[in-house]
Amino acid sequence: MARHRFLLFLWLGSDALLFIGSFVLAYFVRVGWIFSSNFPFAPFLTIVIVTAPLWLIIQISQRTFRLTETQTDLRHFLSLVWSNVVGIALFSLAYFFAYDLFTSRLLLVEALLFSTIILWIWHMIFTFIARRSLWRDPAAFPTLIVGATREAAKLIEMLQRRKNPLKPVAILDGRGTSLMTLHGVPVIGKLDKLEETLERFHISHLIQCSDLEQSLNLLSVCRNRSLTYLLLPSVLGIVERDERVESLENVAVMIVRPQGRSA
Repeated sequence: MARHRFLLFLWLGSDALLFIGSFVLAYFVRVGWIFSSNFPFAPFLTIVIVTAPLWLIIQISQRTFRLTETQTDLRHFLSLVWSNVVGIALFSLAYFFAYDLFTSRLLLVEALLFSTIILWIWHMIFTFIARRSLWRDPAAFPTLIVGATREAAKLIEMLQRRKNPLKPVAILDGRGTSLMTLHGVPVIGKLDKLEETLERFHISHLIQCSDLEQSLNLLSVCRNRSLTYLLLPSVLGIVERDERVESLENVAVMIVRPQGRSA
């Protein structure tokens, strides 16, 4: 966990520095590689530094800093664009209220372009490095898989291939199985070895892939031990991967919509 916290703080700090650096780069690209007397650098930099923590809060609210999620998909890119647009707006408002005037609209466009491209590239590089750091033994998040099923095998293979911070280290199956390993992860036995396995492997996350009737017991154990509990939709018989977790009057619900319907 200490490794994870260090990487998280490093990510936050590096993002703030790159956000500030993107504005500085945009400044010099716009005015030339000099300190312009018509557009003083010191006030400009001061407002950027003041804006950076607010921009980080926007990033956090967008759930950007999650090492368990991919940073290469379109959703993450659009989230980053939105956060940077809000950051540009915050900077513009702060500069206007502090100095009454901001004349270079093109600088704002360039700052948005630089910050988006630089940060997206950095996020992909950082998560590549961080995932491998969290994956190496001893794993930062040793994960127990419940159920030696086809869906469990697909999940383990994906986690291993992508070096996800959730590293499967053991498998328990409620009904028992003749398999000794699944993609190199040892099958320890049935659920009667749950407590022993949690202690032995220092489990931090439990992913349930089968045995729906054991859900309450597994959830109770996770709550008592302060473990993170995850449930595959296939346990509920949902196998088409069209489910979403959303909010209904601030209550979390799993939803499957017919095609073309938005509500």
